[in-house]
Amino acid sequence: MRVLIAGAGRAGLSVAVHLATMGHEVTIVDRDDAIATSAFERHGLVSLVGDATDAGLLKEAEVGRADVVVAMLRRDADNLAVALLAQAAGAKRVMVRMRDPDYRSVYVRAGVHRILSEIDVFIGAMATAIEHPGVRHAMVLGTGESVAFELDIPVDAMVAGRTVSVVAGSRGFPASCVFAGLYRPDGRVEAPRGSSIVAGGATVLLVAARDELAEVIAFFLRRDPASGGITSAAERR
Repeated sequence: MRVLIAGAGRAGLSVAVHLATMGHEVTIVDRDDAIATSAFERHGLVSLVGDATDAGLLKEAEVGRADVVVAMLRRDADNLAVALLAQAAGAKRVMVRMRDPDYRSVYVRAGVHRILSEIDVFIGAMATAIEHPGVRHAMVLGTGESVAFELDIPVDAMVAGRTVSVVAGSRGFPASCVFAGLYRPDGRVEAPRGSSIVAGGATVLLVAARDELAEVIAFFLRRDPASGGITSAAERR
């Protein structure tokens, strides 16, 4: 993909370098000559120096040919300007990093719907970590009603050694919970199937309603060796 990133601060440059290593064609625009020079010399990125809100400079960067334009400037007003110019030039997709939540409705009215809010992500992850110590990494989804999170499964957990289908059909399995991934010891992430095993000592990636998070965690961490494990719906019949 052709990706144009306006604003090559720490976050913008990190995104640019990552995308370049994945084989995408990345161009950055930044008003700081030192940053642009370093991005070219150290990472081989195509770099333009100047104001990304300048229509002429964006034209020089071939914004109209971009598959994705990402506005990551320091001010939302500037990101909005970049987004509008990119849309007018014919860029296929436009994304913005939102700093001030008051701008969300402004972006939406301007036709920008891919809005990334670092504040929302940070607050959601931090609040989840504080409220639920068992959660490793978490990300709030959508309007904040759902959370994607990683959870380590104890070796002696009641779900350990069971298949995904058995666990999901068990008594007490929270209705909002969905298996999103299974991490294996070698670091691979497996897309969960009904026959996939939830191994003790492994990590699972789950999605659940925020108000059911405590219930979900308690279900997966439950230890009761004497019970003989969890009971599936089929076994209850």
